Amino acid sequence: MKTLILMVLFSIFSAGAYAQSTNPKYNKALADSLGGDDYGMKQYVLVILKTGTNKTTDKAQIDSLFGGHMANIGRLVEDGKLIVAGPLKKNDRTYRGIFILNVKTLEEANKLIMTDPAIKAKLLDAELFEWYGSAALPLYLKNHELIEKKTF
Repeated sequence: MKTLILMVLFSIFSAGAYAQSTNPKYNKALADSLGGDDYGMKQYVLVILKTGTNKTTDKAQIDSLFGGHMANIGRLVEDGKLIVAGPLKKNDRTYRGIFILNVKTLEEANKLIMTDPAIKAKLLDAELFEWYGSAALPLYLKNHELIEKKTF
C-alpha cells in the first residue's frame, strides 16, 4: 500500500514539473497572421536541390536556365511562397541548395518548383520533405534586406 501511495504522489508532483504555461509575450494577432499554432510553429516544405540528369555543356543554355532559376526565386519570394533559399557547398551527394517553401503540402510545393526553368530542364532535381518549423520564419526576410549590400 505504501508503494502505491508513493507512486501516486510521485506522479502528481512530477506532472507539475512538466506542466505547460502560457507565454506572457504571446501576440495572438501576430501568431494568427503567420499561421502559427499554439507552439508558434507551422508546416512548410523543405526542398533539397541536387544535380539533375541533364548533363548539357552548352554554356549559353546553362546560363539562361540559371538566370531563369534566379528570377523564379525572386518571384517566389515576392509572392511569399519562398522563405529560405541558398546554395550548399560542394558535397558527395550532389546536393546543390535548399528552399523552404511557405506551403502546407507536397503537392503545392511540386507545382511551385515546376515553375523553375532549371528544374524543368532537369539541370536540377528536387527532393521534397514536409517540415515543421517556426511560423516566424518569414519575418527574417525583412531584416535580411537591411543587411544585404548587393542583390542578384
